[in-house]
Amino acid sequence: MKTAPGGAPARQAPAAVPVSRPDADEADRPGQTVATVERAMDVLIHFSRVSTPDLGVTEIATALSLSKAAVHRILTSLRTRNLVDFDAQTRRYRLGPLALNLGLTYLSHIGVRAVARPELAALSAATNETATLSIRIGDGRVYIDQVVPSREIAMSVEVGVPYPLHAGGSSKALLAFLPREEIDRVLAGGLPALTDKTITSVTALRRDLARVRTRGYAISAGERQSGAASVAAPILDGMGHVVAVVSVSGPAGRLEVDKVTPALLAAIERISAQLEH
Repeated sequence: MKTAPGGAPARQAPAAVPVSRPDADEADRPGQTVATVERAMDVLIHFSRVSTPDLGVTEIATALSLSKAAVHRILTSLRTRNLVDFDAQTRRYRLGPLALNLGLTYLSHIGVRAVARPELAALSAATNETATLSIRIGDGRVYIDQVVPSREIAMSVEVGVPYPLHAGGSSKALLAFLPREEIDRVLAGGLPALTDKTITSVTALRRDLARVRTRGYAISAGERQSGAASVAAPILDGMGHVVAVVSVSGPAGRLEVDKVTPALLAAIERISAQLEH
């Protein structure tokens, strides 16, 4: 103990006690964190609701009523986790490999993909063409699996990329069996041309969809991708709802619709029977 002059004990100054003052930014941080996460999820979900595979900052900001600065920050963060990819030439973003991996992890637990996989392999072997499996995601359609034959020239699709519901065999096979009000809503949204073969007339597409419902499968010749052809049929549940779509695709000059259709429809029947059990 220290002593004061004359031997008396020195009086020590009281220790400084930190004063707890709530920091405005820190106090709001939990709420801000939740809001930021929610906005990031909104951005990811928005990619699944549009028919185009890539989006710009302005498009996302306008659609979600966010500032462009906020969207840019979110996209930058998502890029670091490979949830989105950025094309430096077009300055546009698309879903990244981790987003696809998350989706496929989820799909691995869905019965239709597991059941359809061996049938896709058998269908591809029987037709010597590419067999694919698609499902509906929001207002679009995505491929969730494919089996490509071992031949020099074969079609290959992009798994996980959204496509519109009006163009291509798989899309029309899915659209044709949706409830009437949903078909009307899709047609009212416009039918942009993806190729010079895309059906852009509402009247013409309605006629084609009626044919699809009558015969049970859809045919496309260059409607979604120039030079490609496909035959596609829906897997329906017991209530007549579309579960998924299986297609056989190949170069337009090589794919023989009459030959591959029986194999396709037989595969659809086997998949449907297995799903019922």
